[in-house]
Amino acid sequence: MQGRRLAIFGSPPPSFARASVRDVRSRGSPRLATLASFVTMPTTHYKRLLMEIDLRRVALIEPTLPAGYAFAAWHPLLVDSHALAKHHSFSHEIDAEVFESLSDLPGCKRLMTDISHHQGFLPLATWLIRFEGNEFAGPQPVATIQGLRKSQWVGSIQNVGVVPAHRGFGLGKCLLQKCLLGFQQIGTRTVRLEVTAANRPAVALYDALGFRLKRTSYRSVTRATEPAVIP
Repeated sequence: MQGRRLAIFGSPPPSFARASVRDVRSRGSPRLATLASFVTMPTTHYKRLLMEIDLRRVALIEPTLPAGYAFAAWHPLLVDSHALAKHHSFSHEIDAEVFESLSDLPGCKRLMTDISHHQGFLPLATWLIRFEGNEFAGPQPVATIQGLRKSQWVGSIQNVGVVPAHRGFGLGKCLLQKCLLGFQQIGTRTVRLEVTAANRPAVALYDALGFRLKRTSYRSVTRATEPAVIP
């Protein structure tokens, strides 16, 4: 029998569970039975942090972007631009392992469409940052953030993403400030977000802006690995 490999980010050493291949063999395919003996289903447990900020206790200012960048307020025609920024921000990051929808462009488009159709979707807290272009690259969407209203007093931030080539210029901080101002305009008191604990730069940014840890959880992700094929 082949064991399931378990890996845990940010937690004690894992235990191991064993799974039988008897069910596959009983299907009557010798080749499937041979392959089944070599298929592993690794389960990774990602530590997730729920952080929140009390908007009644922080002073928010209108952010100023660096030269060459501009905010774009929400418009339905910008779904694809948000999805593209989301894709380039997350496709090679740990969050694409945690959430499969972030691993490719079609998944990002579906996710952005679902968010924009959510009954709590808040345009005032949803922003895109565009790079205006220079002699090396043309105009392009490079950062995205979305906001949802969970209740009268509580809001939720979704998918804060900055394209790797445009990190280090304070775009993430500007996005968050712009988003929080949108929540503040409708009277939201508390805004929450979730972040993978291993994403230390993001955790540090949220902490610096006034977000505080509320709860820790684990998200389990199981994926089949490529089987070893024996002729």
